[in-house]
Amino acid sequence: MSIERFDPEGMRFSGMSQATAADGWIHVSGQVALAGGALVGADDPAAQAEQCFANILSVLRSAGAGPEHVVKLVCYLTDRSAYGGFAEVRNRIFAAHPPASSVVIVKELLLPGLLMEIEAVARKEAD
Repeated sequence: MSIERFDPEGMRFSGMSQATAADGWIHVSGQVALAGGALVGADDPAAQAEQCFANILSVLRSAGAGPEHVVKLVCYLTDRSAYGGFAEVRNRIFAAHPPASSVVIVKELLLPGLLMEIEAVARKEAD
């Protein structure tokens, strides 16, 4: 089994890959509302969800996949009230192919101001 690692330009971090793929499975690291190193959508759950999903889709594209390949999402929210914004964006992006989804409420995330972090697992058959 070979493992591929994917790190789109501008999303490289030391010590981790944005995604790893093996045997058609693509595991996307938790994505947060950062673009160019800056927080997007302070205090706005929908804006943060948009950026998280934009990051996820960018990572998936680098692995040759898209939203139709996502089979599972896990979202970590710092406040239950952020669920509506997250769900609205998720439901729109995945309307045609809704994945299994879990939401977990956590005390805090690594950086101040983050309202959510979203992980994805996708499956893409070999070409």
